[in-house]
Amino acid sequence: MDKRLDDETRRNQTAFSRRIDDQAKRKLKARRHATRTIWHGLGMMGLIGWSVAIPTVLGIALGIWIDRHYPGRHSWTLMLLLLGLVLGCLNAWHWVAREERRIRQDQEDNDG
Repeated sequence: MDKRLDDETRRNQTAFSRRIDDQAKRKLKARRHATRTIWHGLGMMGLIGWSVAIPTVLGIALGIWIDRHYPGRHSWTLMLLLLGLVLGCLNAWHWVAREERRIRQDQEDNDG
């Protein structure tokens, strides 16, 4: 009976030690990445927003210019607006995917 209690106590202590170790690692990682504040997150959101807005606005401007100088049956403004929007969304998706890969890599490095 005492041996079972000793084994259970040892397992509990091991699990507790792992939790403490994980918390200490997270704390150290947070200190290393102290520059990542709320402003960093907001800046990334702004960067992603601009990566969509700029190609869209450029597409609109080019479309307006083409429509004024070379009028036709189809609206270049609308077509280039959609093209700019699609390019901007692809660009934003690329930024987000790269950031996600970096976060996963950091997690794998910490786990290993």
